Amino acid sequence: MDRQIGFLESELDRALAARGEGGPENVVPIAGALRQQGAVRERERRFRELLDALPAAVYTTDAAGRITYYNEAAVELWGHRPPLGSSEWCGSWKLFWSDGTPLAHADCPMAIALKEDRPVRGIEAAAERPDGTRVPFIPYPTPLHDEAGRLVGAVNMLVDITERKRAEEHQALLVRELHHRVKNTLATVQAIMGSTARSASTIEEFKEAMIGRIGSLARTHLLLSEEGAAVSFADILHNELDPFDDGSEDRICLEGPRVEIASRLAVSLGMAIHELTTNAAKYGALSVYGGKVAVRWRVTIEASRRTLEFEWAESGGPVVGAPTRQGFGSRLLDFVLPGQIQAQSRVDYRPEGVRVQCTLPLPAEPAD
Repeated sequence: MDRQIGFLESELDRALAARGEGGPENVVPIAGALRQQGAVRERERRFRELLDALPAAVYTTDAAGRITYYNEAAVELWGHRPPLGSSEWCGSWKLFWSDGTPLAHADCPMAIALKEDRPVRGIEAAAERPDGTRVPFIPYPTPLHDEAGRLVGAVNMLVDITERKRAEEHQALLVRELHHRVKNTLATVQAIMGSTARSASTIEEFKEAMIGRIGSLARTHLLLSEEGAAVSFADILHNELDPFDDGSEDRICLEGPRVEIASRLAVSLGMAIHELTTNAAKYGALSVYGGKVAVRWRVTIEASRRTLEFEWAESGGPVVGAPTRQGFGSRLLDFVLPGQIQAQSRVDYRPEGVRVQCTLPLPAEPAD
């Protein structure tokens, strides 16, 4: 740039000398003006390079609101390249307030900053791209003035807050899920208490049953908190049956593919497995040495419907007879599971051991 200005000075000096107008009194002011203009252009070039390097969307306008410059980050946010000199206020294809209400470009934060000659802060909006996608952002429009204080334009930085919005939505979802789980848990505890009180004949029996059932509920919730939105069916079984595994080869036999159980199904299913385990430990195969419990399961698919089918089979225990009264476990299988999770079960009290067959509808797998 300095060489270019020096060359222009020399050429201007020779031209003026040829016309008889040369001399320091004429050349110096003109050369100084050229040098000043060159310095301004250099500063502008460096400033635009700086703005182009910024990861945030930045653009400028003149005093009338016409866009005079924007960087590549603004192009990415807007989804297109608006024409310079004719596009006004903002380069977004469409604008919306944070609640989804349409926002006219003439009423956008940049327009307010220029019309009222003041910075605008604390506003959220959303830009819609030509492809229909929307980007939530926070604008920071700031008026620019010359040395005399006259308004000459404005600069605006648009901060993409997509990730923050996703985090807020995720947090709100977790809070709703927590409220839902607490509500369901309290209802489950209330049902457990009422059914246990009706089926227990002594205070000690009621206490023992309540501790076991509440403990099962707590363990299932612990699984959910560790695993997230779903737990595997095998983990639910291990949660109840592992304490009875004495290390022998076939005391506890679990066979089946990995199946994820959604949280809304896992609590009720966990309670059912707990009741089957408790009955086996008190009256069935797990109450004597050499008794065995085998659980085998599979997933069947018809059209878009998925179903978990499992069989609980006891053997090697005392001779089994049909119960004389309906306990909590029977009511859970016969009424609670069908009503809460649409599970259907059938219990066979065979002399060699109890057999339970159960089917449970599963959510459809997401498409690839």
